[in-house]
Amino acid sequence: MVYKYDFLVIGAGVAGMSYALKVAKSGKGRVCMICKTSLDEANTSFAQGGVASVTNMKVDTFDKHIADTIIAGDYISDRKAVEQVVRKAPEQIQELVKWGVNFDKKDDGSFDLHREGGHSEFRILHHADDTGAEIQRGLMEAVRNDPNIDIKENHFAVEIITQHHLGVRVTRRSPNIQCYGAYVLNPKTQKVDTYLSKVTVMCTGGCGAVYLTTSNPVIATGDGIAMVYRAKGTVADMEFVQFHPTVLHNPKETHPAYLITEAMRGYGGILKLPNGEEFMQKYDERLSLAPRDIVARAIDKEMKIHGLDHVCLDVTHKDPEETRHHFPNIYQKCLSIGIDITTDYIPVRPAAHYMCGGIKVDLNGQSSIERLYALGECSCTGLHGGNRLASNSLIEAVVYADAAAKDSVAHVDLYDFNNEVPKWNDEGTMTNEEKVLITQSVDLRLHRAWDRLDMLYEETERLFKRVKASKDICELRNMINVGYLITRWALERKECRGLHFTTDYPVHAYDKK
Repeated sequence: MVYKYDFLVIGAGVAGMSYALKVAKSGKGRVCMICKTSLDEANTSFAQGGVASVTNMKVDTFDKHIADTIIAGDYISDRKAVEQVVRKAPEQIQELVKWGVNFDKKDDGSFDLHREGGHSEFRILHHADDTGAEIQRGLMEAVRNDPNIDIKENHFAVEIITQHHLGVRVTRRSPNIQCYGAYVLNPKTQKVDTYLSKVTVMCTGGCGAVYLTTSNPVIATGDGIAMVYRAKGTVADMEFVQFHPTVLHNPKETHPAYLITEAMRGYGGILKLPNGEEFMQKYDERLSLAPRDIVARAIDKEMKIHGLDHVCLDVTHKDPEETRHHFPNIYQKCLSIGIDITTDYIPVRPAAHYMCGGIKVDLNGQSSIERLYALGECSCTGLHGGNRLASNSLIEAVVYADAAAKDSVAHVDLYDFNNEVPKWNDEGTMTNEEKVLITQSVDLRLHRAWDRLDMLYEETERLFKRVKASKDICELRNMINVGYLITRWALERKECRGLHFTTDYPVHAYDKK
């Protein structure tokens, strides 16, 4: 089947839905959203903490938020990206509210703001401890009610379409690579359909599933980054993988591990060893509210020093009723495994959480491939630099969705559908007899990835060409591709910087003041 849409959105988190709603209102054509699973299973739903924005102008300023972001990013953030996100954040917060997203407020009607690690002021808007789920709920309702948006749930984008599929040799030095849409697997028919578009937007989220323990859902397999890289698009900063310092230590849950929001440390939670001894004073004067890279490394070091599989977060000194009110979901989750957080320590440890790198984009979200934008976690805007400041991700997604929507609406009339694109060809491929190789690769080969990534990459590419396209083989292919990129970028950075830490090189020497 061949489908034609003016705007093709691959992914359904806050970035994808915000963009879809904005371009749908423009009257410039129809929008299609490709959702890997159901609409409500995006990574956005798992975000607990909140959204960072300067809203209390009496004590907070844009300059403070900008400085906090650059400091957390280890001074390699793109200043223009930081300025854009911070200064445009308040108006995008109001847009979310208009779409039906509810943020907690005080009795006087002002936002109930939290403070998180690395922030100098209280500026985190939230909805209890499930802000991401609330944003996803509000946007889903708006998207489903928009007649100009078609939603294709449980569909899987296999590849983006470029000149390569027209028989033109495309390399990383090729000028004017263009995206004409995507090949998409329909699970009901098990056929790969052709989706032609004037504008394509990649909003596929992160890649935490390449790690053994992650706060990400199992669908976070780096699909968009891998697809764009294979299409010879530019990716950047793949060595900067953020580990959240505090996920619930529960060996039965590693994919995803349950997140203990940073807001709990902003609330007054203290990191301790199981014996009650505090340790963050050895690592940073900001103690438990230091940026995530510092806290995660400190916890990792303490675990190694003492032979532990976790440390603890203590909120037992806080008012029990207030704790239950602010963190109802965390309270219930911990209670389900026998931990009452008002009287017991919470066992926590770091886990893969967020990719600061990804598809390189400009201030409009435009990638190096023409007619292709990238938004949200799969993109690299330069905002995060070497380390993402807490709660900057959701606001980055909506700010860049707005910029990309305005830019693509302004240019969409310049494009047309490329009717020369051939249909997907799987003639001569095999099916079920190769299934065992895919299963073995996910379960076994990724454990040996550090030693064999080049070989794995080549093996999987050969396997992909031999078998019919399926979600399993495509995810395996993408995870190995992303693992390869993380390793390659890490090897090329000859210093410790931000989230990238190596014992092979000394910590960089420069004045952070």
